[in-house]
Amino acid sequence: MPTVIDYAHVLTTAQQAGLRCVYYNSGAFDFGPIPTHIVGWLGPDDPTLRPGLVAQIARVAAPYELNLSRALVRAWQKYLPGVAWVLPKSHLSFELHHAKRPALHEALRTLQIDIADLAPLPNAAAIAFEPDEADTFGPFVATILAQDVASDFAVLFPNHPAVVTLHHHKQLWLQTTDSALARAWHETIDAQ
Repeated sequence: MPTVIDYAHVLTTAQQAGLRCVYYNSGAFDFGPIPTHIVGWLGPDDPTLRPGLVAQIARVAAPYELNLSRALVRAWQKYLPGVAWVLPKSHLSFELHHAKRPALHEALRTLQIDIADLAPLPNAAAIAFEPDEADTFGPFVATILAQDVASDFAVLFPNHPAVVTLHHHKQLWLQTTDSALARAWHETIDAQ
C-alpha cells in the first residue's frame, strides 16, 4: 500500500534533484533558473493558455481524467522507473479541511491512509507509490483530476529530473531538464 513521506524528506530529496520550492511548505516545485522543457497534456479546451505553449501541447480525448491518468501511468512505468510521490501544491491542511474534497478523502481511505494524521499538516507531505502500485496510482490521479476545485497537485519522481503538475483544468504538465524525457513524454500521448 502507498505510504506517507514526511515533508522534510520530500523537500530535501527535491532539492537534491535540483528542484526548488516556490511556496513555503508546499508541493509547488520548479527548476528555478535552470533551462527546462515543458510538455502539457490537455483534456478540454482551455482559452487561458499562453499562445507560446501550443507546440508543447498534446490533446487527450474524453474521458479526460481516465485517459490522462492512464497515460501518466504508462509514462511513469516506461520513462521514470522508481517511486512516484503525489503531493498538493498547497498543503494538506488546506486540501483536507478547506477545499471540501470528499472524493479525495475517500481515495485516501481506499489507500488505507489515515486522514486524521494528514489533515492537520501545514505542509505537503507526499503519498508514495511504488512501481508495482500502478493499479492504485492511476485511480488516485484520476480522482484528483476529477475534483471540481481550483487546486493543483504535483507528482515527483525522486530518481529523475522531472515534476508533473496535475492541473485542476484536467491537464498534466511535465517540467524536466532532460530533453530526451520531454520528447518521449510527447510521444507517449501521441501513441495513445
